[in-house]
Amino acid sequence: MKPHRPSTPAQYVQHVQHAPFVAVAGVSARLVAQSAARAGLRVAALDIFGDRDTRAAAELWFDIGGGALAVDRTRLVDALTRLARLPDLLGWVGGSGLEPLMPQLSGEPGLPRLLGNGAETLAAVREPRRFFALLDTLRIAHPAVSFERPARPGEWLFKHADGCGGTHIRPAAQLDAADLPARGYFQRIGDGRSMSVLFIGARGRACLIGFAEQLSCAIGTLNYVHAGSIGPIGMPPAVVARIQAALDALCKRTALVGINSCDFLFDGAGFQLLEINARPSSTLALYETASPDAWPRGLLACHLDACRFGRAPSSASLALAREPRWCAGQQVLFAPAPFTVSAAFSDACANDPQCRDVPMPGTAIDAGQPVCTLLARAASASAVRRALDEQHTRVTIRIETCDEPDYAFIQSHS
Repeated sequence: MKPHRPSTPAQYVQHVQHAPFVAVAGVSARLVAQSAARAGLRVAALDIFGDRDTRAAAELWFDIGGGALAVDRTRLVDALTRLARLPDLLGWVGGSGLEPLMPQLSGEPGLPRLLGNGAETLAAVREPRRFFALLDTLRIAHPAVSFERPARPGEWLFKHADGCGGTHIRPAAQLDAADLPARGYFQRIGDGRSMSVLFIGARGRACLIGFAEQLSCAIGTLNYVHAGSIGPIGMPPAVVARIQAALDALCKRTALVGINSCDFLFDGAGFQLLEINARPSSTLALYETASPDAWPRGLLACHLDACRFGRAPSSASLALAREPRWCAGQQVLFAPAPFTVSAAFSDACANDPQCRDVPMPGTAIDAGQPVCTLLARAASASAVRRALDEQHTRVTIRIETCDEPDYAFIQSHS
């Protein structure tokens, strides 16, 4: 789906003069930046990668990297403070990777308006003792949790409360008391498929956008690294109704607003809730791709409507989303070995309609770090899986061969 952009120079000048800015920040800002561009907004992107398609979607880009694929708080605050001086800035949207910083940012003076969940809401769903006690009060099923090392740690995981992307999850048996962060908890390993549901909170209710199956992989000692998702996935109506009731209750009690996602385990008949990600999720791209007619302005427009005006998505959009035209998938390709991105590799990925998060030439990528994101769309989840596997093979070969003289021959026969 192409961004809603003016088609003539005169129209573009008029658009730039009247369209407001929105700032989007996270470890990677590309998904939210592209969704904002679909809504006709001017975008200021703040992230650690500065990928080609992120910069293409944004009028301004700020590097907020702090090493080790993490956001630097000082750089983030400096960039947001500078953007606050823009007279036509609606506010800023926080994405993945900012979880450890959000409690501090809520009290930081001089920042733009946060278009999302405030500090009290974030604490209600991210502070483990509060969150799981609330689930128990609301009688929402979840795997057992403990704040002390279990007697049989082989059956448990340890999770950092401020983590994301699966890099915060460790087998409990691998840790001793000296290794445990203060803001963490043990969770019993549950049964079922790892799933997520994207929803928009508005006026104490949850508007369900769709369900997705989560993909994960092992990288080094990390066994649960988030590697992508496939969706929409059909779910039994009775389970959908119970999840709807659970998320309605959570929205009412915690005032969740805008785009959020809920991770859960699904065993075919019931679900166990794992966590709430109180921010826009990467799965929003699945639903924009699978149901383009439902979200012609992109899902971030719905997020802003909910945050600014308490407005839920229209019933027409939700009805179209329940009958998606496609199934979509996205998968992160992690580097099999260290390499430096060449101009040829970057150009090849930029010209590949199934590649996203395209790195800039000269980027040094270590083994196990993300290279790009692969995107597929097909009639079924199984066809999406096959397409992602084929793309993974093709782009891995591209890493190994892109600078060789016969690369053009390989491309023409792939």
